[in-house]
Amino acid sequence: MAAQNPLPAEPTLYDVLVIGAGPTGMACAIDAQRAGFRAVIVDKGCLTNSLFHYPAHMTFFTTPELLEIGDIPFSSPNQKPTRSEALEYYRKVAEHYKLDVRQYERVDRIEGADGNFSVHTEDMFGRRTTHRARKLVVATGYYDIPNYLNIPGENLPKVKHYYHEPHPYYGLDVLVIGGKNSAAIAALDLWRHGARVTLVHRGPEIHKHVKYWIFPDIMNRIKNGEITAYFDSTVASVAEDSVLLDTPGGEVALPNHFVFALTGYQPDFSFIAALGVRLDESNDRCPACDPATLESNVPGLYLAGVIVAGERTNEIFIENGRFHGRLIAEDLRRKLTRLQ
Repeated sequence: MAAQNPLPAEPTLYDVLVIGAGPTGMACAIDAQRAGFRAVIVDKGCLTNSLFHYPAHMTFFTTPELLEIGDIPFSSPNQKPTRSEALEYYRKVAEHYKLDVRQYERVDRIEGADGNFSVHTEDMFGRRTTHRARKLVVATGYYDIPNYLNIPGENLPKVKHYYHEPHPYYGLDVLVIGGKNSAAIAALDLWRHGARVTLVHRGPEIHKHVKYWIFPDIMNRIKNGEITAYFDSTVASVAEDSVLLDTPGGEVALPNHFVFALTGYQPDFSFIAALGVRLDESNDRCPACDPATLESNVPGLYLAGVIVAGERTNEIFIENGRFHGRLIAEDLRRKLTRLQ
């Protein structure tokens, strides 16, 4: 008699599935595990994907202890740690807690309800996987969707919304758009490595919240004419070999090889809304969320990290988002019995 093909195995039922493997998502999984629950993390990129895409030689504004999760000390010889040190630290934390992290799995859709969610993912080769979980935590951050300028030429390959390192732009005309930390840091790094840098900002001056050791540096470069700056100005269009600015003195055309539009980022509101989470359009699109438990209006679905604040992305950072896992774990203790 011919052998019958076995039925596919039923996907493992986890207590908690966390979407997003950043520091906040990791903290949520750690706190769930410490409460006795089985957790899994899925991310469309690598572990701490947003931090990985920060500028290569970035220095954090905060101190190492304020980046700690899972009660694991962050040892650094520097008062302010570097991106490289942070990446190593979070790798060590993941290793210590044996976190189950499914990297490079993009969430395609979510079905089911509280107690039995099905999370369908797809990897970079189009292969599909289904994960089941009794509870969900969405900790997707805000670094994946730039604030687009919506100007002609923005789709040209020379226009970039992320800055990584300066070497490829040596000897070239580079325009940096923005007036906050990312723009100031990129402009200085590019100038120091041989690019001809122009900075354009719609505000009247460099933003007052630029890091205190960066602010005088960028201001002195502008004062000395080493970096050209246009304030109260915007970019009207981008062409292959030039950019057109709208300035208080009229239109200005500049030769240009690359544009860094460092104008900020926003959470993936469409993803959150597709899950059934209500967004308060009158309150910076803040999602419906119980501040005591971080459970959304969708039963069994929790929110963590910066997405809790909607468009107010300057309110929640690693320093305070890392504690969201504790609130969620406490609620899990009240609502979940542990799977055997």
